[in-house]
Formats: sequence, structure tokens, C-alpha cells
Amino acid sequence: MRFMRHSRVAATALLFSLLLAACVPSNAPRSPAELAAAQSAAALATQGQFDQAAQAWLALAGQSRGHADSYRLYAAEAWREEGQLQRAAPVLAGIKRQNLAGDEPVRLDLLRAELALDQHDAATALRLTTQPRVAVPAALQPRLLEFRARAMAASGDPWGAARTRVELDGQLSGFDHSQNRQQILTLLGKVGVDSLKQRAAGMQRGDRMLPWVNEALSQLGVTVAQPTPDLQQPVGTLLPGADANVREGYQVPTQVALLLPNDGNYAAASTAIREGFFAAYLDAGRNHAPRPSVRVYDSQGTADGALKAYQQAVSDGARLVVGPLTRAEVAAVFGQAQLPVPLLALNHPDDKQLPAGDTSEFGLLPETEGAQAADHMIERGIRKAYVMVSVDDFAQRAAGAFKAELTARGGELLGSITLPPGVTSYADVIAGMRLPTAPATAEPAASASTAQPDNPVVVDSGIFISMRPQQARLLLPQLHIARVGLPVFGTSHVYEGNDDSAANRDLDGLEFCDAPWLFDAQPGLPSHDDIATRLPAARGGAARLFAFGMDAWNLVPYIEWMRAHPGSYLPGASGQLAADQFGRVRRVLIWARFQDGLARPLGGSLQMDDMPSTAPPANAEPVPASPSSSGTFQPESR
Repeated sequence: MRFMRHSRVAATALLFSLLLAACVPSNAPRSPAELAAAQSAAALATQGQFDQAAQAWLALAGQSRGHADSYRLYAAEAWREEGQLQRAAPVLAGIKRQNLAGDEPVRLDLLRAELALDQHDAATALRLTTQPRVAVPAALQPRLLEFRARAMAASGDPWGAARTRVELDGQLSGFDHSQNRQQILTLLGKVGVDSLKQRAAGMQRGDRMLPWVNEALSQLGVTVAQPTPDLQQPVGTLLPGADANVREGYQVPTQVALLLPNDGNYAAASTAIREGFFAAYLDAGRNHAPRPSVRVYDSQGTADGALKAYQQAVSDGARLVVGPLTRAEVAAVFGQAQLPVPLLALNHPDDKQLPAGDTSEFGLLPETEGAQAADHMIERGIRKAYVMVSVDDFAQRAAGAFKAELTARGGELLGSITLPPGVTSYADVIAGMRLPTAPATAEPAASASTAQPDNPVVVDSGIFISMRPQQARLLLPQLHIARVGLPVFGTSHVYEGNDDSAANRDLDGLEFCDAPWLFDAQPGLPSHDDIATRLPAARGGAARLFAFGMDAWNLVPYIEWMRAHPGSYLPGASGQLAADQFGRVRRVLIWARFQDGLARPLGGSLQMDDMPSTAPPANAEPVPASPSSSGTFQPESR
């Protein structure tokens, strides 16, 4: 990456600020004529006439004794902006560092380092960018880190180059940010899978390189552990003071675009998400929150459709875009060099691009459920596990994440199998896995999975499953018949989303993770039961997508705050939501258990000391209503 060549305007503005400093008298006095000539040269640079500016600076250097080397430095910087750094080589060679003042010595070092890199002299560039006891102004640090990283990479040190680029990451934006992130992953890929695994094993959880190493391993096809997000402080906390309605972090844009496909294979999912989004949007009005106008766009479920919808939303004045929905759509939008309006994507791209700048990702990932199942078992003291999953993609991905997290937490995988589709008898499978069985006199119903909290059965192994309810209703009774009394833990797919005690008695004792809203387990949200009686999209399995849509709206006022404040989280309908350093919104689910054929949350409700809210600061101005138009949703007057 040619650092900062993508924004000539920004580079010119920086150069002009430096040139103005040259016109300020220093130890050596400047004549009025010299000051006028310096201002003229600076004006040429700001107009983009860099070659003429360089010639003007060199002319000044020939006329000034006290500032000759400073003027030569400015001439070299002008040629750099012109893209002709090689022309500056003899000028740079003649500058004496001791004659420079302020930040000029550092700027000289940076030019010489960049020239060295262009001449394939990595050793010189590395020496110039790693000098001890050299104070580097904040404005110049990104260039220093960029050149240091390039020098390390050219010297055969991809790990050092990646660490330097991680340090640089927070100082970039736009296309430069996206490019830098891609280079971090490319560099880590050169370190190699085995070396990355060894390094990750020796890192503490707070090491800033650990997420990057895990991301690189993931992109190299390795399933890595996904520790539960650190939830420290809920957003929307009431702040102390005279005004009791001031809530922390609440900020809404004036106009929001929602990008969803209207037709095709994704129409049903879009309907549930869209209705959930507007249900939460309307509920926000109870708190007299300022709400933006929302316009819905058809992304058509295709890459081209998503790009056109995003561009149209920007043209129509959107200040935040929520969506698109499919992985291919998200990848297409992420692939743009510049995204002029912040984006909250409702999926993760299929090409594993990292979100950059103001872009965030939010999706219902099976990996989340698998990893949290492993954490749940470990916290229960169950450190050994058997895995039995179906053939579908969700189950396979959940199982991979389960195994990685279990191993990372010190657990042991005792066996794993994918159940053959279309089979009703699993006797041979169960026997082949050599699952431990209870003595002939023992009752399977007294297994650890059905034991009451006040009379627990101590076990150190359990079974993880990920499959649809119909398959689980076949498997679990056959485990009992085989006198396998191990506790069983599953993903949300094992629950259809509604009560059916007759059908689900065979699942008694099974614990699974799911969205809290399905059980009205998150205070402060609209009642699931009330909404489900009126809207079909909030019933059954679609209720998870409805909850996902609710959270898509609930994130709108807080997403910027969450990204800027690690440890903050939003208690949402689909889980507790937290944003990681990559802008990905991660979920922490609740756990439920089947008992007497009914699924109920293990811990009741998720009570919080500080309830979040969509309520705004008391002095916030309401969003002015505008005439409603086709595809636009305006808040009602209240």
C-alpha cells in the first residue's frame, strides 16, 4: 500500500500546514521578501502544482542561509506529493539533519525511509523508522508505522510487520484502513498455521494480537475458539445528575435505510426481520425517543441489487444503512473502495472480508451457539464431550466451534459423529460411539440432564447435539433406551419456538441456547406472546428472525457507542449484544431446558441493575417529520 496516496486532498492539506510553519520566524530572522516567497511556494503546493512548488523552494534555499535545509526538505516533500520521490534523492542527501528544527528531522527521516524502500533498501528504512528516543508527532506516526511495517516485511519479518500494522490500524480510515487490515491478515498468513497456533497458545486473553491471530487462522480454514464477549456495562445507563432522563450513548441519525430482498428465496426471512425492525421502532416511541425516518429498499438478494440499493439510499440522504441480508450482498457492498455512509450489515460476507471504518456486522452465526455450548458445559464442570450432529451446514459449523472452544478451555473431545440423514434407528451409532451407560438397575430418568438443582448428579462428561427437533426426538429416547444417562446440550435449532408438550416430552432434560425474547426473558422489550398473537412472523422458528430484526433497530442508536467503548453491551431480543474490535456484533445467548415437554429459561429473566433504554437524552430534539412517500416509514405523532 502506498500510504496516503489515495487522498491527495488530505496530503495537500497536511503539506500546506507544514509550509505555513516555515513562514513563522524562528531563530534566524526572515526578510519580508523571503516570507512572501515562502507563502507563494506554499500556495503553489496547495493548488496541486507540486513541481513548481519544489522549484520555488529550491530557489529559496539558494537565497537563504538560515533556512536552506528546511526549504530543501519542503522541495523534497513537494516532489513526493507529485509522485517523483526519486527526483528528491540528491536534495535529501544534501540536507544536514542538525540544521532542522521542530518536526523537520522526523520528516526528513520519513522521506529517506520511503526513498530507501523504493530502492529496495529495507535495512536502511528499518533503521530510520526504529530509532530510539526520537519523539514522533502524532500526525506523523501513521507514516512512520507504515514504513516500518513495509521495512519489516521486506526484511523477512512478517510477524513484526503484522504487529506494527495492528498498531497502525486504529489511526486509519476509509480505503487505507481496509487495505491495512487485509495486509495484516496476509502477513500473518505468511507466518504459517503451526506458528500462529503456538503463538496463540502462549497469549493472554487481553493481548491485542490474539484476535488478529484467530482471525488469520480462521481465514486459513482453522476453526478457532470464540470466548464469550466481556459484558461490563449496559448501554443506555441512566447518568447521575439533575436530569434523570439522560441516557448514556444514545444517538440516532436523521435518516435510516433498511436494505432487504423483497422476493425470492429470502422473502420470508426478510418479512420477519422487517416486521421485527419496525415493531422495535414503534416501541421506541413509548419513551418519546427521537426516531429517524426509515426508508426500505429492495436489495433483490443479489450483489448488483445490494450495490444499487446502497447507492440509492445514499443519494436519498440516508445517514445509516442497515442491511443488506445475504452473505453475497454483504460481500459486494464491503468490496467498495469507499462507503460514504456507515453500514450495519445483517450478515457476514462470504469472502470473510473484515469490516472497516464505520462498517459493522451483525448476524445469527452457528459458531456462536457451538462455542457458548462448550463454555456452558465447562462452567457446569463437564469437561469431556461427545458430539452428535446432523449433516446440515448450521450443525457442522456449530460443531466445529464447539470442539475448538472445548479444547481451548481445557476440555476433551471423546468422540464425534455426523448422524446419517433419513435414518430412524441410531442403535448402531450409539453402540459405535461407546457412550458410558448406567448399571442395569439405574433409571435413565435420573440422569444429570434431568436432575434438580438442589440434588445434582456429579458427572464430568456430556453430549453436544445440533439438529432439528424431529431428529432429536428420535435420538434422545434411544439414548435412554441404551441407558446413556449423560446430560445433553444443544443449539437453538432443537426448539421449534412454541410450546408443544406432547411432542417435546422426549426432549425432557435437554438444555439449549437461544434468543431471550422467545421466553420473554429480557426485561424492557415488547412481549413476545403479545406480538406473536398478532403477527405470524413472530411465531415459531421465525421468531428468531423477528428478534434479530428488533435488535437491528435497537442497535441503531448505540452501535457507535458500543464500538468506541469495549465492554459495553446492549441487552437485546436475540441475546446480549457486544461489538468486538472488528466491528462485529456478537451475541451472548440464554439457556433453556425442556421439562414436562415445555422449554423454559434456566435463570428466569435477565434482570439488570441498570436497564438500557431507547430513550434519548432529555434535551434531544425530535426528528422533524417529513412527508411520507412510497417505501418510507415515518414515526407517528405522539
